[in-house]
Order: sequence, then structure tokens, then C-alpha cells
Amino acid sequence: MEENMNTSTSLLSNPLAKTGLAAAIAFVVGAIFGLVVLGWWLWPVKWVDASPADLRSDFKAMYLEMAIEAYGLTGDAQAAQERFQALGEDGPELLKTMLANPPMDISPQTVQLFAQAVGVQPGAAIPGAPGAQPSPGVAESTPAPGVEATPTLEVTETQSKSSLFRVISLLCAISLLAIIAAAGLLWWRSRQGKVADSSPAQRARVMTQTAEKTDYEAEGQEPPLAQFMTTYVHGDDLFDDSFSIDAPSGEFLGECGVGITETIGVGEPKRVMAFEVWLFDKNDIQTVTKVLMSEHAYNDEATRQRLAAKGDPVMAKPGEKIVLETAKLQLVARVVDMAYGEDALPENSYFERLTLELAVWPKEDM
Repeated sequence: MEENMNTSTSLLSNPLAKTGLAAAIAFVVGAIFGLVVLGWWLWPVKWVDASPADLRSDFKAMYLEMAIEAYGLTGDAQAAQERFQALGEDGPELLKTMLANPPMDISPQTVQLFAQAVGVQPGAAIPGAPGAQPSPGVAESTPAPGVEATPTLEVTETQSKSSLFRVISLLCAISLLAIIAAAGLLWWRSRQGKVADSSPAQRARVMTQTAEKTDYEAEGQEPPLAQFMTTYVHGDDLFDDSFSIDAPSGEFLGECGVGITETIGVGEPKRVMAFEVWLFDKNDIQTVTKVLMSEHAYNDEATRQRLAAKGDPVMAKPGEKIVLETAKLQLVARVVDMAYGEDALPENSYFERLTLELAVWPKEDM
């Protein structure tokens, strides 16, 4: 468990990992801003002045038909050449196809005259076998005479914008998912980092602050002169808590506390199986001590006898109360919360955590 926490901490504190995550988030945010805000909303791409050479093949055939019809009506050879050249390298092949298969509403003579005007020989060889089928949409989609090619360009522009919109929408969706994933990863790592960064002593303080003290007045007893909470968490090898006992006037009366007295096994962190609970009275000549033991330690006769030299042995149980008395003071130590650790050692042999409440009364008021 500690190893996993250390790993999470090293990942979170790694400058390269932080830089990479920040760069990924910046890239995603920048992509969305650039594509949606700048590219689509503020400065959208506008297709203008498109050339007939950029049209689809069937639209090129329609454009060529209109150019031939215009030439048949006006006889303007220069305009015919300019319109034909606008088709680019596909123009000659399209015209040769129309020479072999003239559109239904254009006479073959008009097509031949147009070919002569633009410099294409009427008898030139046609790609493929004679009598090849006309280009798709030539006969069926011929526009009315006099209609210009502008509507065709507008259709192409609309299709391009529709495709662009779909692409941008897809990129936005992907970017949004990436942001959500990055935010989730950052949140998870921050939580792991907080858990990993907190030491056993820090976690113990949190448990102590959330533990509920006994309301002795509500139970019909005199409120204690002093009331303290303390918590041990496995891994806090320096645990040794002490408290000053003072009279309402501020006079020092004594001290009390809890500390580690016995461990089991080897290695670190220590596995604590017994604590000393002690009370010092300035009016007494000695410090009173009792030993709060784990179930395994208490049931092991050799361990219990060895620890008995430090104070009366008591087995820890949830809610268990331990009473210590001196000449002028009485202390009641209550087990508020406890849990045993689990590993290869004997069952219930050492404490994973232990929260004690220490309440002190002056004996003359008891």
C-alpha cells in the first residue's frame, strides 16, 4: 500500500509528467479554439472564384455544353476559347467525347464549329471504342440555354462547407472527450497525491479531530477537568502523545499521555502490540501506568508477564475503559476506535489504528 502511494506521489511530482499533461490539455483547448472559434465562427473559410477546372467531371460536361450553346448563339470565338481553356487539361477529352456523341439538344454542326474555334480537330481520335457512352449527366442534365455556371459553383461550395462542418464537429467531439479524460486523470492523480502526501501522523490528526468526545454531563456525571483525544496510525513510529492537566485557575496539576511500549516482528514501520497509558500527579511521588495490549499480546502469557512489570495489563476492546488514580487525580481512558493490522504475523497481534479518549477529574470532587 505504501509503495503504491509512493508511486502515485512520484508520478504527480515528476516535472516531465506535469509538463506533458499540461501540453496535452493546451493542445486540445487550442485545437477547439482554433477550429471552432476562429476557423468556423470568426474567420470561416469561404470558397470564392472557383475555376471550372475544379468541378466534378459531370459538372464539367454541363459547363462545356453551356459554352457550346453560347458559342452557337453568339459566334464569339474568343469567348469560346476562354471558356474552353477554363476547363483545364480535361477540356480536350470532354470535347472529343461530345464530338463522337453530341448532346440531344445541341446540333452536331454546332459542336464541330465550337471544336474548330477552340482548336480541337473534329476528326481526332476519341479515347476508347467509337460510339462510347457520353459522360454521366451530359444528356440527362443539360441546363437551359443561357444559364451560367455560377449555380454549379455554389452547389460545390455548399457541399464543401457541409463536409467541413462534419469534420469540425467530429474533431470537436474528440477534443471534448480528450479534455474530459485529461481532467479526470488530473483529478484522480490529485486525490492520489493528497492521500500519498499525508503521513501517518497527519492521518491520525484527522481521525482525532473527527472523533466524538463523551458528553459526561448528558450521562449525568460531572464534566471532567480536562478531556483529550489521541490517535495512533500504523507507520507513526514516533507516536508519543502527552497533555498538561491544569486547574481552571491555570495552576499546573499534572500530565497524562500515551506512548508505544512494545512491538512485534522486525523491520519498519514498527508493528505496535502494546501502549503505555500513564498519569502523573504533581502531588504524588510516582507516575501511574497501565499497559493497553493487543489480543494476541494479552493472551500470550510470556508477553503479558513481561509487560506487567511496566503496569497492569489490559486487553484493548472497542469501548473499553481504563481507570488510573493518583493522590489527587483520576483518569479514565476509553477506547474510541481500533483496528488490527493484517499480514503474515499472528492474527490480532498489532494495531493498525487506535483512538483513545483521556478524561481527568480531581479526586476530591469525585
